[in-house]
Amino acid sequence: MARHSSTVTLKLLLLLFLFRFSISEIIFEERFEDGWQSRWVKSDWKRSEGKAGAFRHTPGKWSGDPDDKGIQTSGDAKHFAISAKIPEFTNKNRTLVLQYSIRFEQDIECGGGYIKLLSGFVNQKKFGGDTPYSLMFGPDICGTQTKKLHVLLSYRGQNYPIKKELECETDKLTHFYTFILRPDAGYSILIDNRERDSGSMYTDWDILPPRKIKDVKAIKPADWDDREYIEDPNAMKPKGYDSIPKEIPDPKAKEPDNWDEEEDGIWKAPKIPNPKYKGPWKPKKIKNPNYKGKWKIPYIDNPEFEDDPDLYVLKPIKYVGIEVWQVKAGSVFDNVLICDDPEYAKQVVDEVFANREVEKEAFEEAEKVRKAQEEEEAQRAREEGEKRKRERGYDRRYRDRERYRRVCILHAITFLIHRCSANVKMTKKSKETGQQILISEFLFSSLIVNLQNLKSPHKKDMETM
Repeated sequence: MARHSSTVTLKLLLLLFLFRFSISEIIFEERFEDGWQSRWVKSDWKRSEGKAGAFRHTPGKWSGDPDDKGIQTSGDAKHFAISAKIPEFTNKNRTLVLQYSIRFEQDIECGGGYIKLLSGFVNQKKFGGDTPYSLMFGPDICGTQTKKLHVLLSYRGQNYPIKKELECETDKLTHFYTFILRPDAGYSILIDNRERDSGSMYTDWDILPPRKIKDVKAIKPADWDDREYIEDPNAMKPKGYDSIPKEIPDPKAKEPDNWDEEEDGIWKAPKIPNPKYKGPWKPKKIKNPNYKGKWKIPYIDNPEFEDDPDLYVLKPIKYVGIEVWQVKAGSVFDNVLICDDPEYAKQVVDEVFANREVEKEAFEEAEKVRKAQEEEEAQRAREEGEKRKRERGYDRRYRDRERYRRVCILHAITFLIHRCSANVKMTKKSKETGQQILISEFLFSSLIVNLQNLKSPHKKDMETM
């Protein structure tokens, strides 16, 4: 009998399992395997301006599985836009799950890594930043300060960002981002299968006016007692309490041996604080039996609130797209999933993360190679710098030598001018004019020979000249 009961239970569980999956639907799933290009259209947006980047089909530098490829942004300081048409669906009366993975292999500096769901007709060759969307979800990083996780929903043609400050992951490993929107307008945000946040569209987006508002006309009731503690009405002041002095003579003080009463007066011990003195008497505090808590302004129904039971319903979805701008390219998008079953989405994450440790090891090895290359390049740069420094030093010495040579020549010419001037004066008084000219020519020739042999005259030599 027990065996029969156990068999029936197993059959029921199996039927429930099959029933759940029979009613769940995978609307779109993309692992970027062979044939992916037939499903995705690369946009020409910004191409005519030379600002359009490209997507490469690759597993990336440190994938956990070298056969598991995604599409990677390629080309720095570019716009990237690509989209896929999917079976049209609506999330009315059903849960919507949007999930994908991204790995920032680059030092992105500034740029996005989000994904969009699009409604209506979209010219995929012109898909870009101005194309209307129904949902935008994913990380946006800029410098060390901005690491935002976007969740924007479109309602009646206007985009509304979530009011919460959500942060994305910034390391260089694969991360899954999951957004779940339910028919009660509740939502959940998961990163790597762990809930990062949850709430309601009614409170976390400024789409509809709030249901309740503070009653600005409210006044705290006169009999509202917000004193948590009160003085004990039965407390009595101890007898003699007021006669306790604040200070008393120091019982340990002694009259100095050299104290002279005739000269110094009667000796009195110095005062010290009285340890029995407790200050002015106050009755002790007790719990207030009439305490009602801190009064708060009450909330009332907002007369401007008009409920929309279809608040959570997006326009019928027809496309999924990636449209980002990045300073540094190198982000790998993969594992795009649109469905109505959060459990299936979790299974996909678990499946991919089965190789998580392999990816981490590959990343660590790649980091070692990168750091070794950087050190090698730094060493090469240092050597080149030293070489240029030596060359600049040689050139400087050469320039200094030439400058010294020119200075010496200038001094020599000045010297000869003075000497020749002296010789002319001497020739007026002497009949040996020809001999004086020969002496000047001889001195000039000797100085030129010395200058040609000059290498680096010293300051002393300069002063002599």
